[in-house]
Amino acid sequence: MPLLHMKEVFTPLKLFGIKIFRCKEGYTYIKVWKKPRKRIFT
Repeated sequence: MPLLHMKEVFTPLKLFGIKIFRCKEGYTYIKVWKKPRKRIFT
């Protein structure tokens, strides 16, 4: 798996422990609490 450059997208969900990241290739990932990131959109 290649290294991905991710940037965190600010949302109010961060207050509840849900973070959203967008990578350089255009994919969107979600991270809930301490679980690993999962891709949600292509």
